[in-house]
Amino acid sequence: MPELPEVEGLAAFLRDHAVGRVVARIDVAAFNVLKTFDPPTTALHGLEVTGADRHGKWLDLDVDGLHLVFHLSKAGWLRWSDRLNPTPLRPGKGPIALRVVLDDGSGFDLTEAGTRKRLAVHVVRDPTSVPQIASLGPDPLDDGFDRAAFGALLAGKRTQIKGLLRDQSVLAGVGNAYSDEVLHAAKLSPYALAGSLSEQQVDELYSALEAILRDAVAQAAGRPAAELKDAKRSGMRVHGRAGQLCPVCGDTVREVSFADSALQYCPTCQTGGKPLADRRMSRLLK
Repeated sequence: MPELPEVEGLAAFLRDHAVGRVVARIDVAAFNVLKTFDPPTTALHGLEVTGADRHGKWLDLDVDGLHLVFHLSKAGWLRWSDRLNPTPLRPGKGPIALRVVLDDGSGFDLTEAGTRKRLAVHVVRDPTSVPQIASLGPDPLDDGFDRAAFGALLAGKRTQIKGLLRDQSVLAGVGNAYSDEVLHAAKLSPYALAGSLSEQQVDELYSALEAILRDAVAQAAGRPAAELKDAKRSGMRVHGRAGQLCPVCGDTVREVSFADSALQYCPTCQTGGKPLADRRMSRLLK
């Protein structure tokens, strides 16, 4: 799933390539992805793209005051083309859900792989009218999000820190991959309770969160949309690397699997050398 750094990279790419162009047309090939009907997508035709922004993991294309807002979910992606096929898309079973064609023939497709279709597209006058955007917590890269603000989010929470970092109503933009990376850098168990962390642990967690996200955003900057996924994977130390050696201590990276996701961690760096139990146990194995 694209997370804050990749979505920021996509927003920057659209600012460079789409802003200033006029929307020629929008083709909807999978009607289930469109979550709004007023304004219709045709209301964007003939309007200039005036901005591209990010709200957590949501992308926001400002089209002369109307907003094409979309969430790529787990298996969605934005595929840019300098020259799209001029033939309009027809509804079908292919991976393309929606196409935005610009006046110079360039544009992008929103695609989604797999059978669990969760990609969501909204056309709205105000992005905050999308409930999931209105309920977002603070953005960890906002200037006002300092150590004190982060500590206030954790205080008194009897929630495992892994889940809290991923909760979009608590913190916007961090998902499964970067929460693994942040916890590894901070040397914290994903099962540690947020409210039980010491002041030093909160300091280290905040520093890791800021450093990893800012470094990933910097790595994504200026990359074509097609390269962002590989850049994300290549920068991971533990996420997606179960069975490989931890680059910090040399221990084997372990995994805990859930119904529709998994987390990865290093026992030596994060859990005192002990492997974690599965979610049903939610504790360290003896």
